[in-house]
Amino acid sequence: MILEIAQIDVKPGSEADFEAGIAKASALFKAAAGCRSFAVRRSIEKPQRYRLLIKWETLEAHTKDFTGSQPWQDYRALVSRYFESPPQVEHTELTLAAF
Repeated sequence: MILEIAQIDVKPGSEADFEAGIAKASALFKAAAGCRSFAVRRSIEKPQRYRLLIKWETLEAHTKDFTGSQPWQDYRALVSRYFESPPQVEHTELTLAAF
């Protein structure tokens, strides 16, 4: 399982519009092959910063199958106008889980 972490800084004053757009976009991720979960978290210290936490079965499910597809283009159409700068995206593997 791969966890994609996308850090998105939005333009000042566009937080509510971004949140509405990403809520609509969540259905696109839910329907994507290989996507197992989708969550959005907002920073407390920097309220214009969001992190998308998306679990993919494989790296390729995101980078080859989803990125560039029509659903990905639809997602970008819903939210990219609110971006202050391009999202910073990285993929992670679980190394340790402690409870």
